[in-house]
Amino acid sequence: MIRRKYRTLKASLNERSRRIWAVTEAQALGYGGASLVARATGISRSTIIRGAQEVRGKSTAKGGRVRKAGGGRKRATAIDAGLKAALEQLVDPVSRGDPESALRWTCKSTRRLAAELTAQGHAGSDWLVRQLLYDLDYSLQTNRKTKEGGRHPDRDAQFQHINARVSRQLARRQPAISVDAKKKELVGNFKNGGREWRPQGNPHQVRVHDFIDPSKGKAIPDGVYDLGLNRGWVSVGIDHETASFAVNTILRWWKDMGSRQYRRASSLLIVADSGGSNGSRVRLWKWELQRLANTTGLTIHVCQLPPGTSKWNKIEHRLFSFISRNWRGQPLLTHAIIVKLIASTRTSTGLSVRCILDTRRYPKKVQISDEQLATVRLKADAFHGDWNYSIPPHRK
Repeated sequence: MIRRKYRTLKASLNERSRRIWAVTEAQALGYGGASLVARATGISRSTIIRGAQEVRGKSTAKGGRVRKAGGGRKRATAIDAGLKAALEQLVDPVSRGDPESALRWTCKSTRRLAAELTAQGHAGSDWLVRQLLYDLDYSLQTNRKTKEGGRHPDRDAQFQHINARVSRQLARRQPAISVDAKKKELVGNFKNGGREWRPQGNPHQVRVHDFIDPSKGKAIPDGVYDLGLNRGWVSVGIDHETASFAVNTILRWWKDMGSRQYRRASSLLIVADSGGSNGSRVRLWKWELQRLANTTGLTIHVCQLPPGTSKWNKIEHRLFSFISRNWRGQPLLTHAIIVKLIASTRTSTGLSVRCILDTRRYPKKVQISDEQLATVRLKADAFHGDWNYSIPPHRK
């Protein structure tokens, strides 16, 4: 923004007015403003400081003095006409992004580029290289998660379908939940991302290497988010993330929370990802859902998100994101601490969370035979029956 403003005003400003303008921009930015303005405009930091002295009336220079056009120190590119071309030649093989836009960057450091320029006979510091890269419309950038894989042609239609189903379910005062498993966490004195307020110079001392502690193992948070009541439930597992674990989490939620909130419920709508332990092709998932329907007496309706869209699952940004924020910077020393931190998660919009430790064992690679699968009363919807289906309980 500052660079664009400077380019617009530069032609109409003289030497002194440029200094004064740079000072006002630096003061508006606060601490570090002079350095930011210097990087954006190419005006040296010493010039900006001298301008600040003029504004405060502490400068010994005669007021209003302006050098003739062309006066002062020459730009490096004016002294060495081939400098910018040499720099472009260095960064071009490893430049990234669209060369027709401002979204370009390089993986080489400015110090390394300055050393390579010097080796070619061009005098230049890493600071000069930084300024030249800005002039060439390069910028410092981080990775951005935007790639979702192949886009399914019915992706938008499925989202519209899910929205309509959830709206109808809630309008009928029937439960609708979003389910998923959070990232597995190592239990022990390991670094946890984020910062917390502590006495100065007294951070948590944690292990250097993140090797699992066999005596403590890992924690597997699996959650249920009530889309209608803004309530969360999390079971913290200690064994494996399987379909049996995922469905047992839903069952525990229903027995301890859901059945009390929805006393007249006849159905349950579950919104889930299309992969992982609750994937649309996982036989154990559907087998366990049939058992859930039989136990609760509810007709289970399932709507699964299209492939590659798991980040849009409501539980991710309405429950899990707040849990991560609540325990940031805290080493997850024990399972009990993890349960306590999850259960203490609250938001200004009224979110509350209940959490329990699930010590059951969930063996991996449980096979469901064709005969067992045939007992599942699965009814596929007319629209994308692989993503949308119902499982009523068995008749008694």
